[in-house]
Amino acid sequence: MRYIITNKAAWEEAFERRKNNWGDDNYKTLLNEKLPFLNADVLNELEKIDFKGKTIAQFCCNNGRELLSMMQLNPSYGVGFDIAENIITQATETARKAKITNCDFVATNILDIDESYQNHFDFIFFTIGAITWFKDLALLFEKVSKCLKPNGLLLIHDFHPFMNMLPLPGEDGFDEVNLNKITYSYFRKDPWIENNGMGYMTPQYESKTFTSFSHTLSDIINSVVTAGIAIKKLNEYNYDVGLTNAYDSKGYPLSFILLAQKY
Repeated sequence: MRYIITNKAAWEEAFERRKNNWGDDNYKTLLNEKLPFLNADVLNELEKIDFKGKTIAQFCCNNGRELLSMMQLNPSYGVGFDIAENIITQATETARKAKITNCDFVATNILDIDESYQNHFDFIFFTIGAITWFKDLALLFEKVSKCLKPNGLLLIHDFHPFMNMLPLPGEDGFDEVNLNKITYSYFRKDPWIENNGMGYMTPQYESKTFTSFSHTLSDIINSVVTAGIAIKKLNEYNYDVGLTNAYDSKGYPLSFILLAQKY
């Protein structure tokens, strides 16, 4: 899977070229705020779950701020996995500075997570923009299923696949006067190729190649179910969670939360 190797290089380059102080002060927020860095609707779902004594993991954890926030829900142990080694280093340093001692971070390709984590976790979650980096969701959720304990929970909070149809501000097809304009196919199979850096983390620059993929809602649901994880809840929301607020409250499904349980 060549694209995973090139994505690793692109992410590590982006971190090296990150905006000044990006992520460096997350520990201060973790020390001084209750459950920061988590979306309100996600928090609503998390607070219904008893995490006491549970083991949890975030796949594609980036710099760890969301997983470290969840440690305030009193799980016994947490692990964050991400492919970019330098971003994982920042996550580890954030945990140390925030005095969170029961959370570790591992740099690895998610599809290659070590077998020692098989049947290991009570709860695994993905947040915004994570699953788009995987071409084959069947392989991804097979790995999730292997790492979950029986009856373990999976939570996905992400952009709604409908957003793949909409042009973003700055793209050629975007028209702020005509926000009903559909530019891309919902069933797009070609990957998204980007060489402009990683907007939320870096200034724009001529970067190494990021390759990501569109998935329909049925792709996601069927891949989860086929992996032996039963859907318990799917909520859709009319607001975006990071790309743009241009389409918020316009009647479009822009984000979702999926909760499922291994059987």
